[in-house]
Amino acid sequence: MSTWLPPVAPAPEPPAPSPPAPEPSRAKRWFGPLFAIGLVILKLGAKLKVLLLLLPKLKVLTTSASMLVSVAAYALIWGWSFAAGFVALLFVHEMGHVIEAKRQGLPVSAPLFIPFLGAMISLRQMPHDAWNEAKLAIGGPILGSLGALAIWGVGEAIDSNHLKALAFLGFFINLFNLLPVVPLDGGRIVAAIHPALWVLGLVGLLALVLFRPNGILVLILVFAAMELWQRWKTRHFAGSGSYYSVLPWQRLTAAVSYFGLAALLVVGMHATHVPHTF
Repeated sequence: MSTWLPPVAPAPEPPAPSPPAPEPSRAKRWFGPLFAIGLVILKLGAKLKVLLLLLPKLKVLTTSASMLVSVAAYALIWGWSFAAGFVALLFVHEMGHVIEAKRQGLPVSAPLFIPFLGAMISLRQMPHDAWNEAKLAIGGPILGSLGALAIWGVGEAIDSNHLKALAFLGFFINLFNLLPVVPLDGGRIVAAIHPALWVLGLVGLLALVLFRPNGILVLILVFAAMELWQRWKTRHFAGSGSYYSVLPWQRLTAAVSYFGLAALLVVGMHATHVPHTF
């Protein structure tokens, strides 16, 4: 009896080793993850922007209620008295915008406070041109700076480091708001000086985020980039050219007011800086 076995196929030769994949360049190693993170931040920023636009329409979030919530939130860091003073300074700042908006005849909401993000107002109608937008924007830092100045005066009169520190924070917040990026006040002011300052402000803010990472700064950077891109896309729309048409004396007034106020705030911060020993 015989058996039949199929022929045994020769063992296949091992495949030739594939050439090693080229290592990613340094640019890809650095900017690849940053690009992915940037996309996530942009998506979150867009959702947060929609939320901020809807907040003023929620009747339950009144000015007084949002102020109390903010005081309670800041009190976790600074204590009740300092938190109440800080929220009061934010209220004074926002009222500067409200007063100027009413002077221009613009329908404006009451201030709404958002813990750790500051406060905001909403307009149902935009100013007529960049000059009026600049006046509306600088109204907040001017009145807010006067509020901090008043606290500084009281602190000097009673020799209170507590009040001097509060004044320092008030000067700092108003100076920070003068950064030339939208949605901060400074970005709306420099629109009457020259819109090109937005690009400088965005580059400076990006450098600050890279060297001193901070969640709030990242959010502001996202909003600033989106707003700059939106304004760039609509630069040729009907009426956009006339909106940024500013007379020479208006441009000079905006520049002197903007840079002069920034310099005075730096002086105020220097004068009210006290050691953290209280």
